Amino acid sequence: MASLDIPTRTYGFHAATTPVTRALIKQFAAEIDADILLGWMSRASSAMPKGPWARIGRLGGYYHMKRYAGADMLVANTHDIVRYMVEENGWPRAKTRYIPNFATPDSHSAIPRSAFYTPEGVPLLLGMGRLHSDKAHDITLRALVDVPEAYLWIAGSGPAERELKALAKRLGVSDRVRFLGWREDAGALYRACDVVVFPSRIEPLGNVVIQAWAYAKPLVTAASIGPAALVRTEEDALLVPVDDVASLSTAIRRLQSDEALVRRLVEAGSARAAAEFSEAAVVAEWRSLFDELRPK
Repeated sequence: MASLDIPTRTYGFHAATTPVTRALIKQFAAEIDADILLGWMSRASSAMPKGPWARIGRLGGYYHMKRYAGADMLVANTHDIVRYMVEENGWPRAKTRYIPNFATPDSHSAIPRSAFYTPEGVPLLLGMGRLHSDKAHDITLRALVDVPEAYLWIAGSGPAERELKALAKRLGVSDRVRFLGWREDAGALYRACDVVVFPSRIEPLGNVVIQAWAYAKPLVTAASIGPAALVRTEEDALLVPVDDVASLSTAIRRLQSDEALVRRLVEAGSARAAAEFSEAAVVAEWRSLFDELRPK
């Protein structure tokens, strides 16, 4: 923010101190003559003060709507969250906007496979996401049994790590699985892999879908809410049922054996990333909304 000459303030936040935080935000907003307040998280949105500015709440999940009661507009990053706001909570449709997340490839070069003791020339699968049951890494491990030539990198940390490592050992695939932990070099991992595997059971959006497209990688994803809404199956990715090990392993093997399919999926996914989920496209949507709501 400093490099952009944007003034910033940081305030403590706790439910008991929300009135104080709200007053401090109001004072700061008045000092900088703010046009718009944007609440990016649900609790922060509840602290947005009234004033001569417009207030926008942004939802990236199915949050309690009471925190957004004072907003002039709500922005959701999926169409289903828009539906949740309007159909399940009675929020006015005219006061909602769909603006997705964007994915911008970083500058990292592909990480060498040798960094994680992975042979050259073998199919390399990449799983991204927190080590939690919602992300269904266990389904990928089970599918790996039926793809005996492939290796799997799993990037992420979380409470299911010990359980997943034990499962890999029981399944007899631990010698082909690398748990990479939390990573700051996502681009290096995407560029190194052959196929992105995203079997999440619960996924409101699915940033991994957009990122796989942005990095021009073929994708297999489970049909949880977010990916099912994003993906045009057989066109820009392969969509499989949630918790379906056999379908996941079959889809992976298809991508290994069908180069024409891989090219078609990658070309379509890359085109969608550029047209719908690039930084330029998404920032343009936000600028348009700000211009609409900015007090005249």
